[in-house]
Amino acid sequence: MDNTEISFRVRYGETDQMGVVYHGNYAQYLEMGRVEWLRGMGISYKALEESGIILPVISLTINFKKSALYDDLITVQTSLKKLPLVKIEFDYKIFNERNELLADAHTVLAFMDSKKNKPMKCPDEILQKINFPTI
Repeated sequence: MDNTEISFRVRYGETDQMGVVYHGNYAQYLEMGRVEWLRGMGISYKALEESGIILPVISLTINFKKSALYDDLITVQTSLKKLPLVKIEFDYKIFNERNELLADAHTVLAFMDSKKNKPMKCPDEILQKINFPTI
C-alpha cells in the first residue's frame, strides 16, 4: 500500500507560548493525512457522509519524539495498516523539514451507518478502490 504525504507549515495559532505545537493539534494533522490518503484512492469523505457512512475515530495513539515548532514545514506520511473490514486502521509518521521524526501514530476508525447509528462492513466500492497487497 502506498504512503501518501501532505506537507504544510505550522501556524502560530497551533502553538503554545514557547512556539511548540500544542499536542491536541496532532489529531487534526492525522485527520488531514487520512483524508488525503482516502482522496488519493478516489474516496471522498464528503461523498461517504452524503451516502450515510461515517467514520468515527475509536482509537488514537500518538508517540511524541520531538517537538514541532512554529513555522516548521511538517510532513505527515499516512499508510493503511491492513485491509478494512468493519474498522479501518492507519499508521502515520510526522517529520519536520530536516527529516527528523517528530511523532508516529495509529488510528482506528469504524464504518458506521449514520441513520441506524450502527457499525457496518466496509462497503465493497471502497474495497475495490484500495489496492492492498495480498500475502
